Amino acid sequence: MPMPGPIRQIGYVVADIEEQLREWLELGIGPWYVLRGVEQTGSYRDSACTVSLSIAFAQSGEVQLEVIQQENDAPSIYSDFAGGFHQLAWWAEDFEAALERVGRPVVWSGDSATRYAFFESDGGPAPYLELSEYTERTAGLARMVRDAAERWNGADPVRSL
Repeated sequence: MPMPGPIRQIGYVVADIEEQLREWLELGIGPWYVLRGVEQTGSYRDSACTVSLSIAFAQSGEVQLEVIQQENDAPSIYSDFAGGFHQLAWWAEDFEAALERVGRPVVWSGDSATRYAFFESDGGPAPYLELSEYTERTAGLARMVRDAAERWNGADPVRSL
């Protein structure tokens, strides 16, 4: 299954995002950029679904970290997961071509701000594999998170987006 380029992000699903961010900060990973109360509408196993999420991003070296807490009880790729390490993600400039190359059934997809698709890994290195569209907007966010991590001195560890 050819994925486009290197792994760009590692995602975790958690019950308490504040506690999880404290644990990452204790390891010296930060700063964290947090979006709260994000509504994401997509298709989960061929059924429409809307989830309410808090999502946080930080950078460690070449890899972006993502922490996700679902805040409602809608069936989704997040609520139907026990928690912990959730996905490896790749970013594709040509989303349609990359999606076609993956050639697996999509279990969660949407295009709230950026198109994305999740696939089960069938016992692979992560429970899910994610493909996200890499656009000027997502590139800007990635640069901001990475630059902040490179300059971070421990101040202002959790920042709102």
